Amino acid sequence: MQVAEHRIHQVFRVSVILKGLHALTEIAGGLVFYFVSAPAILGWVNLLTQEELTEDPRDFIATHLLSAAQNLTGATESFYAFYLISHGLIKVVLVVGLLREKLIAYPLSLIALGAFIVYQLYRYSYTQSFGLILLTVFDLIVIVLVWHEWRLLRKHLPVD
Repeated sequence: MQVAEHRIHQVFRVSVILKGLHALTEIAGGLVFYFVSAPAILGWVNLLTQEELTEDPRDFIATHLLSAAQNLTGATESFYAFYLISHGLIKVVLVVGLLREKLIAYPLSLIALGAFIVYQLYRYSYTQSFGLILLTVFDLIVIVLVWHEWRLLRKHLPVD
């Protein structure tokens, strides 16, 4: 039983670290949206997808990436910048708290991840993006692991 708990704890730590890395990626992406203009982003995407679209004009990733860049406006760019940076910062704070085993980080993480899942499912209803489903499944796994770790931590706390 001790080995199983140790393995679950390892999976918990790895999943939280992955969440932290994903959060840093979100922050970096948000900063790109904040500092780089929509026309510049469209130019980069054109450059990146041009060869692939020449070979296969219906390439799934290239066509969707190009379409997203073409529909990027100042307002959507500002929204993406705000969303990615705030979402990433919230997750970084929670990840640090979880890795330091701060008790308050556990329920806050459950609430935040639950809210992110609700929003991701809402967005999925409009976009049908498979990536949102993958992110939601990963968030659900992390929720189960956070809940499990929180229960263990509370069980082993000294009683005053």
